[in-house]
Amino acid sequence: MTRTAILPAGRPLRPAAAATSASPARTGRARTLVMALALPMALAACHAGGTNGAEIPGDRRDTQPYEGVAPDDILRIVGTEPFWSGEIRGETMIWKTPERPEGQRVALARFNGRGGFSYSGTIDGTGITMAVTPGACSDGMSDRTYPFVVTLQMGEAALRHGCGWSGKYPFEGDKAP
Repeated sequence: MTRTAILPAGRPLRPAAAATSASPARTGRARTLVMALALPMALAACHAGGTNGAEIPGDRRDTQPYEGVAPDDILRIVGTEPFWSGEIRGETMIWKTPERPEGQRVALARFNGRGGFSYSGTIDGTGITMAVTPGACSDGMSDRTYPFVVTLQMGEAALRHGCGWSGKYPFEGDKAP
């Protein structure tokens, strides 16, 4: 069975098998038509569903990247279930787990967004992405309140949640829980 699509102008589009023998000029017009239809759909897909980005947190007029923690500041991160921690200096993280208490060196790339920043890299062959956003955070095990929320994705595994702090933005609470 051959299916024929109807173009808006009412002219049928040839089946795919017949299109291979079309002239280069006709193929070029078809390609142009497809691109002309695809572009508005692609732009519509980038639009925030008619809300004009109202659901995005922060000041929408602020177009500057987040600078609360400079790239050369030391950022410390902790998480539970499973336990993990790290210390990030520049583009290098020392990643620690109970299995590797001495830590391992991980190369990172940093991206500063409007409402925080993120890192990406690889640990033991698994891609990681870590988002760091300002906000009160509890590790659930101490009475500390940390100034950053850390969300970590390691490969296809479930998201890991943790907290972070820096010298400029320290945690509040007991120094040794």
